[in-house]
Amino acid sequence: MSIVLTETAAKEVKRIIEDQKLEGDTLLRVGVAGGGCSGFSYSLGFDRSFDEKADSKYEFHGIPVVVDKKSALYLDGTTVDFYEGLEKRGFTFDNPNAVKSCGCGSSFQA
Repeated sequence: MSIVLTETAAKEVKRIIEDQKLEGDTLLRVGVAGGGCSGFSYSLGFDRSFDEKADSKYEFHGIPVVVDKKSALYLDGTTVDFYEGLEKRGFTFDNPNAVKSCGCGSSFQA
């Protein structure tokens, strides 16, 4: 299994890439970093490098997504979505490996 980027999230990523006039070979890098109020925090960013030995690469709705293999252990089965409502706006993570999450949804414990 891997991660999944929803169509809504892919549309938002495409919009950001166009707004920031990023290169055509831009990748969305999804990862996990130590820290946050629950132990780990999610990371999203743009990258242009891909290492076949250290990364896994996927494509969702025309967006190339890269996950380093260490982060993949914690993100297996995670769905990345984009939420836009009156009370908040941003990317969300539905991670089946998280045993505890913080209130803001940006950090978790596995």
